[in-house]
Order: sequence, then structure tokens, then C-alpha cells
Amino acid sequence: MPERITPQSKDFAEWYNDVCRVAELADYSPVRGCMVIRPNGYELWENIQRALDERIKALGHRNAYFPLFIPESFLRKEKEHVEGFAPECAVVTHGGGKKLDEPLVVRPTSETVMYHMYAKWIKSYRDLPLLLNQWANVVRWEMRTRLFLRTTEFLWQEGHTAHATEADAEEETRKILDMYAEFAETELAIPVIKGLKSEKERFAGALRTYTLEALMKDGRALQMGTSHNLGQNFSKAFDVKYQTERGDWQYCWQASWGVSTRLIGAVIMAHGDDRGLMLPPRIASRQLVIVPIYKSDDDRGRVLEAARKLEAGLKAKGVRLVLDDRDTVTPGNKFYKWEVEGVPVRFEIGPRDLEKNQVTVAVRGKKSPLPLDRVESEIFEILERVQKEMLDGALSFREERTHRVDGYEDFKAKLEERGGFLFAPWCGKSACEDRIQEDTKATLRAIPLDESKEAGKCVACGGASERNVYFAKGY
Repeated sequence: MPERITPQSKDFAEWYNDVCRVAELADYSPVRGCMVIRPNGYELWENIQRALDERIKALGHRNAYFPLFIPESFLRKEKEHVEGFAPECAVVTHGGGKKLDEPLVVRPTSETVMYHMYAKWIKSYRDLPLLLNQWANVVRWEMRTRLFLRTTEFLWQEGHTAHATEADAEEETRKILDMYAEFAETELAIPVIKGLKSEKERFAGALRTYTLEALMKDGRALQMGTSHNLGQNFSKAFDVKYQTERGDWQYCWQASWGVSTRLIGAVIMAHGDDRGLMLPPRIASRQLVIVPIYKSDDDRGRVLEAARKLEAGLKAKGVRLVLDDRDTVTPGNKFYKWEVEGVPVRFEIGPRDLEKNQVTVAVRGKKSPLPLDRVESEIFEILERVQKEMLDGALSFREERTHRVDGYEDFKAKLEERGGFLFAPWCGKSACEDRIQEDTKATLRAIPLDESKEAGKCVACGGASERNVYFAKGY
């Protein structure tokens, strides 16, 4: 019997764990808080990586690789940075059977080691901008972990750039934020809110942190990615300077940005249902499964022949597909397997379909016939339609669960009853952020970039407010 998945309405967290396990995306490793990414999950990451890497390179960045181990003294050079990461750091004190002269921190992020090298490489304004990215693993010692969303070790990309002016660094920061948003909506079919993090939530050592926030099906927000204007904080700490055309020396202005395997968790929670995973066709390793259906040996031969002809023609077109021609598994169990694993489209082909010269197209329980002679010409239209429907569905879900609030009691009531994003006036004080978090567990997710200012009274203290911001319970 197929493994059952806990319904979302019963226990969303358990549903998520079930999907990760039954869809064979990942499993917990023997090391507490770490995960083993199984082939289904890693293929997803490869597809995400490929699509994102193309965008990063198109903006002029090049990939490089920097060491996993960072001298402990490097983190101390930027005080705010080390204070932000110190509780999460794993530290190596012994190697080769001996105590190390200086402890080594296992990379929680790479600003410090990269900027040490930038100081060696950047000498003149001609060396700028320096636009580098790396795909790597990082380690942050987490107390409470969940597959893909928060693990001690995870995979990510981190971009680090150096510029001649503050305006150039800000342009880079915002350009990357826009690129991430376009990627999330185009490839992952997840609509996002672009915004600025509050001072309380900004990246340690940054001037400003920009964020992408998305709403998951349980009404909680997930930070999808961040882009930071670092100002000159790190360049002054690591002496990253350049000689101007006038001959004087200036500190560089810097930016950093990244997304991680958390994006896989976002796809699971934004699109999955009680049947299991639901993958957007653009990132699905298998966009289509063909399931031949037959009962007699006479039917078997001609159905398989037609199915294999379909397979060959569609593969030649570039469709990522699998033909499930196993004789040891019933069609029903095949349907279950591929739906759990999130394959967007299924073609069923049996004797009756051959008589009508068609296949039966199934998308999440909805079935329709498609003439065989139109399959190759319409397959990409079908996949794009599924992709668009997923984005439209996620956007409708977010709009239905985004609420304007009128006062603190209304804030708490809507959060408790409906969840989602609460669009509320805020005075700008961290004390009000802290009060809201303490009372409701909701945090300020984003100060919107594209909303006009709107005078009002702070939802927490009643003081003057210049604009509304997004609050939500989050991951």
C-alpha cells in the first residue's frame, strides 16, 4: 500500500514532513540538524541553480569558489557581523591530531574571507566593479531544524560585489532583488513581496537589507531571499580600497545577496496539496509521465508501442519525461507515485485511447482528451498553462489572505482567525516590533518599496505612522 500523507488541515507541519519523506526529497542525516538531499530533491536544486545561474551571469557576474574554513580573527574584524553570527558558528580547534594555532570557523557566510582577497585584488578604479558569485555550502548551528527550511548545513549561492560609489552598490542591491523576484515568479510560480527589512531585522554589518517575502499555504510567511547594501563597513574592516582617477584612495562600496535550498521548501509549501508535491513545470525534473494502461497481452504490445513512440517524439522536443512501463505496479499506484512526487502532467494511454487516436491528459485529477497528432505541437502550451495556473493560484491565495487592519485588537483578531499578511501602520520604532512579536509571534516581514506613503496611527502604540508595512507569522 502507498504511504499516506497527513492532510494539511490536520497538521501542516506533519504534512510537510510527510511530503519530504514520501516524495523522496530529503531525509535527516545521522548528524543532528543536517539533511541528506535525495536525488528527487537534488535534481530540483540543480534545475533551480541552472535557471538562476543563467540570470546571475547575464548581469555580468562570474562564479568563483572560496574556502570553507575562515580564520576566527577574520570574523572579529567587523564587530556587528561577528555579534550577529557568533551563536551560529561551528569552530574547528584541532586538525591533523594537533591543536590549531588559530581556530577556524566553518563558513556561515563568506563576506570576511572573500573581502580579505578583494583587498589583494582591487587596486584601481579600473578593477571595479568586481562582480563575483559562488555556489557553496554553509553551516549555521540551528537549535530547531526542518528539512530545507532551516538546517545546520545547507546549500546556497552568495554574490559579493565591490563598487566605486554608494549609488553603484545600491543599484546592484536593487537589481538583484528584482532579478530574484522575477526568478521566483517565472520559474517557481511563487509571487513575492519586495521590501526593506527593519533595522532590527537587517543583516549584521549591512546598511540596508532588502527581502523577498512569500506566503505559504498555512498562512505563514517565508523569506525567499535577501540582498544587502553593505556600505563601507566591510571594506573599512578589510582595507578594500581603490585608487581613483584623481590619484587618491577610497574605500569600496559593497553588496551581498543570496538564496538557498530553502527555495525547495517554498515550492513544497506554496503549491503542494493533500496529494503531495506539486512542481511548476519549469523546474520539474520530470515534466510529464506517460502511463500505459492495458489488461491483456494483446493490448500490451500495441499500447506500449504507441507509448514508446510518444516518448521518443516528446524527448526529441526537449520534454523532460518518464515512461512508466512497469508490469509489477498497477496504474493506480503509478498515478499515486507520480502525483506525490509532483510531476505536473500525466498522459494515460490505453486501448480505448488508441481506438480514438488520443491520449488522456491528467493534471491534478482533471482529465481531458488530446488527439495524438496534436501532442507534440501542444505539449509546451500545456506545460506553460499549468505553470501560469500555479502562479495565478498562489497569487489569489495571497490576495485573499492579505488584510488591512484597524487597530491592535483587529490586528490580533485577524492574525488569529485568518493568518496571512497584515498590512498595518507602523511608527518605525523597534519597541513596537518587539511588542507585536511578544504578543502575537508575528514579525515585520517587509517595508514595501512600491507603496505610496500613507499617514496613520501605529498599530501597536498609536503614534504617528508614515506608511503601512507587512507583518506575518513566519518561518
